Amino acid sequence: MDFLFVFVLGTIIGSFLNVVIYRVPLKQSIVFPSSHCTSCNERLKFFDLIPIISWILLRGNCRYCKTKVSYRYPLVELLTGAVFLLTYISVGVDKKLIVYFVFTSILIADTFIDVDHLILPDKLHIFALFTYILFNILTPFIDWKDSLLGALMGMIPLFILFLLTRGNGMGFGDVKFMAVIGLYLGWRQTLLALLLSFILGGFFGIILLISKIKNRNDPIPFGPWIAIAAFISMNWGKEIIDWYWHLLG
Repeated sequence: MDFLFVFVLGTIIGSFLNVVIYRVPLKQSIVFPSSHCTSCNERLKFFDLIPIISWILLRGNCRYCKTKVSYRYPLVELLTGAVFLLTYISVGVDKKLIVYFVFTSILIADTFIDVDHLILPDKLHIFALFTYILFNILTPFIDWKDSLLGALMGMIPLFILFLLTRGNGMGFGDVKFMAVIGLYLGWRQTLLALLLSFILGGFFGIILLISKIKNRNDPIPFGPWIAIAAFISMNWGKEIIDWYWHLLG
């Protein structure tokens, strides 16, 4: 029952993240106006907004103008439900759980915005910074020194790459994104996330080039690989690091 509740909660948050992903890059309010069809502007009723189910029942169409609704909407809802569930299984009932739900939501929003617009919005990072400070004051989940060191060790390597490539190989948004991740994860798990992001980004970048989905002159967003790496490190980073040291020992 707990698993079902967490998954459903994740899909509801995912429905909200769809609004964030669409509106934040356009500098629109995420509160007003209320949810509406972007084609006919008809205000959506509650039964049009049931995560995943409404899209399936309406066969991916707007109820009012019959315009196709992107599969992206149920995908984000399903993905958010799944990662919430994985996080719950990994963390359990712990004070970190709500923090990690918020953090995971930011990772998902940043991922899809970067894919669509090749930007990582400052608004999301400011929100992430605010919630980090608030949570760590009310229910401390990470040592402040570890957190600040994580931010520095996360952002400095990417900032050096940003300078070396003059912003062509690494955007400054990636630098700020990694700094925020460092605050939440601490320096050890941040270094792991940084390493994993380069491995994932390099591997899939090569695949995109070989498959000709992208060519050498096309920009490839790095934010999604940072987000995936951060999610892995958040949930299983300690086990991965322990496994690595065990191999060395």
